[in-house]
Amino acid sequence: MSENVAPDQVVAVLLTDGWHDVVPGSFSVGSLGFGVGTDPGVPGFRFAEAEAGRPYQPTVLAGPLDSVIAVRQVIPAMPRADHQERALAAHNGQRAGQGARLQLRTGR
Repeated sequence: MSENVAPDQVVAVLLTDGWHDVVPGSFSVGSLGFGVGTDPGVPGFRFAEAEAGRPYQPTVLAGPLDSVIAVRQVIPAMPRADHQERALAAHNGQRAGQGARLQLRTGR
């Protein structure tokens, strides 16, 4: 399975201590180095944590990318089938939500 993660759509990150809510648009991936003389080519992550009640705001978390267990991201809403059905019904002269009606004949 090959899935691409859109950094601007990440809303939470799972690290070993649990889920961390992300300030929208603050998640990024890039080279990471700690201190002088370290290898700046290590893949890393960085984001502002969206957690109310902390004494130091905003809290920025950064670390090696391989410490991320999972990310939660939002995706653009997909049109629901009932929207298409309503549009077709309106196009065919029916009221929205009415749906197609079958005519039944009784054999008497």
